[in-house]
Amino acid sequence: MKPGTFTQMYVQLVFAVKNRDALLTKSIRSQVFEYIGGINKSLKHKSIIVNGISNHVHILIGLNPSVSISDTVYNIKRGSSLFINNEKLCPGHFSWQEGYGAFTYGRSQLNGIYKYIENQEIHHAKETFRIEYISMLETYEKDYDPLFLFDFLNDIS
Repeated sequence: MKPGTFTQMYVQLVFAVKNRDALLTKSIRSQVFEYIGGINKSLKHKSIIVNGISNHVHILIGLNPSVSISDTVYNIKRGSSLFINNEKLCPGHFSWQEGYGAFTYGRSQLNGIYKYIENQEIHHAKETFRIEYISMLETYEKDYDPLFLFDFLNDIS
């Protein structure tokens, strides 16, 4: 970034494991989420929190404006998939589902969204990912075609 340039942009990224398979087991989550945090730092984003459950992830970053959101998601998905597969952290081949959600927040909203992401297991004891994701799209008044949403197979969490 050039001297004299000041930005403050917070983005929550949300995306799912391919077919929403429950491959992000508790035993590997901390390793995978820490690795994703490292990818964020390598892209010069401020990694605030990475968390999720077995079939999807939420990532809150302070966005480096010189890296697009689509490039960020591409690098996170590619790098973390390679890491999971190279380290054989789950049986079979791991990959992320196509697509993602990206939602922006102001500084005053950070504590609330941080707690929301931090408490994903508690949240998903009550609500499925499908309901959560559609609710986010509707809250942010994002038009969507159900045809292009994640494949919500085995909608258990």
